[in-house]
Amino acid sequence: MTHPTTALRPLAAAALALLAGAAALAEKKPLDHSVYDGWKSIARESISDNGRWVFYVLQPQDGDPEARIRSAVDDREYSVELGSAGEITSDSRFAVVRIVPAKEVVRQAKKDKTKPDDMPKDGLAIIALDGGERTDLERVEGYTVPEEGGPILVVHYEKPVEEKKADEAEGEESPAEPEAEPASEPEAQPEPTPEPEPEPEPAPEAEAEDEKDDEKKKDRKPGTRLEVRNLATGEVWSFDNAADYAVSKDGRRVAYSAVTKEGETDGVFLIDTANGVVATALAGKFDAKSLTFSEDGDRFAFLANLDEYDADEPAFDLYAWSDGAGAAAKIAGAGSEGLADGWIVSEHGRVSFSDSGARLYFGVAPRPEPEPETDLLDDEKVVVDIWHYRDPYIQPMQKENAREERQRSYLAVAHLDDGGRLVQLAREDMPDVTVGDEGDADVALGTASLEHRRMLSFDVQLPTDAWLVDPATGERAQVLDDVRTGGFGPGVRLSPGANFAYWFDLEAGDWFAMHTGTKKMVNLTERIGVPIIDELHDTPDMPGPYGAAGWTTDDSAFLIYDRYDIWAVDPTGFWGPRNITDGVGRAESIRFRVVDLDPDEDAIPADAPLLLSAFGDFTKDAGFYRDTVTGDGKPERLIMAPKRFGRPDKADDADAILITREDYIEFPDLHVTDLDFDGFTRISHANPQQDDYRWGTAELVEWFSADGEKLQGILYKPENFSKTKQYPMMSYFYERSSDGLHQHRAPEPYRSIINITFYVSRGYVVFVPDIPYKDGFPGDSAMNAIVPGVLHILSQGYVDPARLGLQGHSWGGYQIAYMVTQTDMFAAAEAGAPVSNMTSAYGGIRWGSGMSRQFQYEKTQSRIGGTLWDAQQRYIENSPVFWADRVTTPLLMMHNDQDGAVPWEQGIEMFMALRRLDKPTWLINYNGEDHNLVKRQNRVDWAVRMQQFFDHYLKDAPAPRWMTEGVPAVEKGRTLGLEYPEETGADN
Repeated sequence: MTHPTTALRPLAAAALALLAGAAALAEKKPLDHSVYDGWKSIARESISDNGRWVFYVLQPQDGDPEARIRSAVDDREYSVELGSAGEITSDSRFAVVRIVPAKEVVRQAKKDKTKPDDMPKDGLAIIALDGGERTDLERVEGYTVPEEGGPILVVHYEKPVEEKKADEAEGEESPAEPEAEPASEPEAQPEPTPEPEPEPEPAPEAEAEDEKDDEKKKDRKPGTRLEVRNLATGEVWSFDNAADYAVSKDGRRVAYSAVTKEGETDGVFLIDTANGVVATALAGKFDAKSLTFSEDGDRFAFLANLDEYDADEPAFDLYAWSDGAGAAAKIAGAGSEGLADGWIVSEHGRVSFSDSGARLYFGVAPRPEPEPETDLLDDEKVVVDIWHYRDPYIQPMQKENAREERQRSYLAVAHLDDGGRLVQLAREDMPDVTVGDEGDADVALGTASLEHRRMLSFDVQLPTDAWLVDPATGERAQVLDDVRTGGFGPGVRLSPGANFAYWFDLEAGDWFAMHTGTKKMVNLTERIGVPIIDELHDTPDMPGPYGAAGWTTDDSAFLIYDRYDIWAVDPTGFWGPRNITDGVGRAESIRFRVVDLDPDEDAIPADAPLLLSAFGDFTKDAGFYRDTVTGDGKPERLIMAPKRFGRPDKADDADAILITREDYIEFPDLHVTDLDFDGFTRISHANPQQDDYRWGTAELVEWFSADGEKLQGILYKPENFSKTKQYPMMSYFYERSSDGLHQHRAPEPYRSIINITFYVSRGYVVFVPDIPYKDGFPGDSAMNAIVPGVLHILSQGYVDPARLGLQGHSWGGYQIAYMVTQTDMFAAAEAGAPVSNMTSAYGGIRWGSGMSRQFQYEKTQSRIGGTLWDAQQRYIENSPVFWADRVTTPLLMMHNDQDGAVPWEQGIEMFMALRRLDKPTWLINYNGEDHNLVKRQNRVDWAVRMQQFFDHYLKDAPAPRWMTEGVPAVEKGRTLGLEYPEETGADN
């Protein structure tokens, strides 16, 4: 028999525990809107090459940043107030931190209407990591720390304050002598004839042939000081009048263009960072663009408009410099042999070297037609858009892309080791060309979907044509015709060594490869016995692949994914597919994916261990495994936990990894670990104040849909949750969200949706269900998933069935607008930017991109699966506005007048229908905002209004004035209507 005293002891302990828990909860506060500003995020994080230092920035949501550099091996830490970005030098000895002006200082300057040149400017802090010595630089426009340059720092300054209003009438100095030791003077060059600039502006000082040309010239903006600093020795070389600059990867050389007002000492110059000696690449008065070094730094190229040109037809030439060759040589220009007739070097094209430096790539384009001359005033001109039914793109999309099209360039190459011989590779009918083997391959790949652009209005999975192109001659041979690779999908690409072209064929549902020499084509995946296309695909278009990890060294194998495992396939077709994860992924429902620890490498080493990320498809646990490409054994588990991990960032010269770890409660602070994930050293502690607030928990919940399908979702419960209480419950959803179980959600005013943590902290249960869809029935699909999920939770007894709310935006907003026409089980709902009438939305425009909305309904998210005339009844049945008379749920909507995704008339249609029916409804329009809120003040305002709305209907809180009376237009700007009746003296 148990002694009575002994039996009471556990009860007493439990009672004490409950009292302690209640006391702890009483000490904690619920989150409110005042906490947002000070809650910090972590940005710009990086680990030093030796793995011993970590750089990161603490950024409050509204306030000034702080940079920190913390040791990963001891307690040393340096803090830089107002530090917004930075990096650690490649020798791991110095940190360079950009410092921004304090927010309040900038705000006051704006209030004082300070001129741009007088506004507060950025600065730079240089910190020696061994001893902490700090050097500060002011008025810094930009800076560069070479990737492999050791302790070299290049700093480009703003114009000094004392010179901001000076006219510099006495002329400019030549590049200044270095402070530490003399730099050679630029070679004297004859000054070229003054030339007009591409952007016509009046320039009274410029010489011109006639008054008309003079009016088209612009004033040359002089450059500013450039410094090259050796942080180890303290040597500093300073050069005046730098307009632009570039630094070689190894930090041995710096190139800069000098611009002065008069132009006598202008040009492009090269600095040897070992001694500050300057060499002239090209002297003269011109604009220089696209300063670019080769990988080894021994070659350098740029664009310059040195030769005379017509002001209406500016033309740039391509120049190249080689180590030991003296001045730069002109490589290409208008009329150069190898370029199409009438084509010029494009100032908008990217200039780049192949990895070996033997080839120089640049852009060319047809010479633009001059603007037609006219005597008409602007208000006398006809301004009209012509919509033609055979246009490749509809007019709104053309207008959105007009600037890009005007600046489009086509790839050309200069073979520097073959006398600079030019070859134009891309053409107007084949605009996209890539060259394999980092630009050195003997084959290039050209692609185009031009003939199929008209389809984009109703199908984004466009067919692709492909050609193999010879970089030596420009000759091409078409190898693919109308292959459905998907307009926004994987496309056709070259393997790193350019031995194969590869693509995913949507119609076949397989990966293919083609040898670029023999043209032999191989189906890479037909012998894999499991699906390699999306098994959960639920839209009316063709399912895409799970993706690929990439190619192994020497193009020997291609690594692709199925839902869970990783497969090595032979591009020659000689050996069959090999499951390198040995089927462990599918057997244990773990998704394995390759982690790229060296982004600079194009290929995956076949003989090195592979780090794999791992995710439990049903448990939502995450972690890392180790395996090999050969697949000789099962993957080795390193770590798995009910956590979410960030992407590992490996130190270049050490087996140290910088990584974040999080769950619903744990903020994703920075940690350092090793390649075995053996222990985590915490580096940051961004938000210690979280301990002062009530938080909650997140758990996985499962139920069956109305169609009998087992579904998952996330259930968030308040801190110190009790099954004996009844809570109000919010449901938020989009499509499938349960994979985010372990995502940390900091309190912040989101752009359009509720902050789950905020509501849980204030006593709400929040439900986030997954939704599978059936083509043609998007609204009912949402009902079939969400309603049974809500009923399942109600059956547990801790949620009040009279206090249920719904909230979602965009696609979520549509589903909510539909649901409230089908059920009265919810006490309040917010539908953000909802499509309310699919019949009118079908013919609308996504103004943000200029695209037609038809593709959404026929092929993608809206999931109708047919045209308006083929599936007319489905469009009507799925449109909430046709069933508005059934609504009994109070509905709040936010739809902004500059919405570029969902026309805001959709929100108006629903509002007007409900208003006509005298249903309680509100439409919030933040003037000038897009689909989601950008301005922070609007985001905070929206967070407050949603809380007021749901607290009123789900927690019996009083209704604010904007809900009871509205805000008349005559009071706009004078009041927001957020006050409650007791604050105005009104009755409840």
